[in-house]
Amino acid sequence: MSTTTTATAATGATTGDGPSYPPTDRTVPTRSRQRASYDKDVVHAILDEGYVCHLGFIRDGAPVVLPTLYGRIGERLYVHGSTGSRPLRMAGAKEPAEAPGLPVCLTVTHVDGLVLARSAFHHSLNYRSVVVHGTAHQVTDPDELRSALDALVDQVVPGRAADSRPANAKELAATAVIRLDLEEVSAKVRTGGPNDDAEDLPLPHWAGVVPVAPRTGTPVASADLDPAIALPSYLTAR
Repeated sequence: MSTTTTATAATGATTGDGPSYPPTDRTVPTRSRQRASYDKDVVHAILDEGYVCHLGFIRDGAPVVLPTLYGRIGERLYVHGSTGSRPLRMAGAKEPAEAPGLPVCLTVTHVDGLVLARSAFHHSLNYRSVVVHGTAHQVTDPDELRSALDALVDQVVPGRAADSRPANAKELAATAVIRLDLEEVSAKVRTGGPNDDAEDLPLPHWAGVVPVAPRTGTPVASADLDPAIALPSYLTAR
């Protein structure tokens, strides 16, 4: 039996009626398997709502996890770095056919609520997360690199890439991007209230959910900005 078949049989997660990623031994969670999803629409929605990821890899025999920016174009993630960063150097400067690349694990998480139960043990979080396993490669094609950089900017502020000066040759030479294909992927989602034990329900402790949501403040113009330049529509709509 294949790894994918074994994993599919072992998980209670749903793959949905639409396109989905095949479960594997690495993408099937060991706990709360019913919260896992391999539906591509679910995964894409979670990824598209964020812009900070955590990139894990092995360096000198020890695990390293770095926070960084990412962007998505179709079934591929692009991760930002500099030409001097260790993961970028380890990912190789050659094309994937010639370079082995860097085995990585990339995660994105959104916290939606603090779940307060009557017992300390049953406190939890409502969250949405994505875990991606794969091999990252450095982007070397100039056109792909420019598209990747645009995607990274627009991931943070949609519409901003077209409203800023593109990177020049010197800046491109100092900037590096790695790509990671979305192939071995899973999402995990928790919603709802606390799961208290029946014997704890009469206890005199408040229980419920404290919602958590990201918030952006009012834009503050740079001190040297020409007063004639108005706030762009993509910021007024936020």
